[in-house]
Amino acid sequence: MKPDLDLHLILGGARSGKSRHAEALARQAEAAGSSIVYVATAWAGDEEMQARIAEHRARRPASWIQLELPDADFALAHALRAQAAENRCVLVDCLTLWLAQHLCPPPGVRTRDAQAEVDALLEALPALSGRVIFVSNEIGLGVMPVGAETRRTIDALGRLHQQLAQRAHRVTLMVAGLPLELKPSRGSCP
Repeated sequence: MKPDLDLHLILGGARSGKSRHAEALARQAEAAGSSIVYVATAWAGDEEMQARIAEHRARRPASWIQLELPDADFALAHALRAQAAENRCVLVDCLTLWLAQHLCPPPGVRTRDAQAEVDALLEALPALSGRVIFVSNEIGLGVMPVGAETRRTIDALGRLHQQLAQRAHRVTLMVAGLPLELKPSRGSCP
């Protein structure tokens, strides 16, 4: 990892406050002089997902650069390489949808090698600088699901979380809107 990269992984369940917490951190970074790039990973597949995307869009300040990942190979790794920079905060929301979309693509989206996408993401990290905040659902805390496809997604996401947590300077678990610091900061950023 480059010494000027501040990597923060924010995990939590559905409606735990993880996106709001990440957005608050991005607002703090913006107040301190950083530009903000919001990388949205969700592909709108149905009306309910379209409504969720619209809700998230409405919360983002107009001053933020907003990128919605295209249906393209290694789009997240490419976006990070292009956008992560000194005096910039890149917020990626969320890795759960990003990975699930590769494992179980929505209608009209071609299947990709999810592991190759994860590998490309992890390979991109050492070259990044600035601040990068990843948001992801911690979905492995419940009972083991019956369906093989769901188990495969939980397993892949759990492996990704472990790999990112190992590389991250900070890891936060959100519960009921409260941040629980699992891995402390190196002290350089708010």
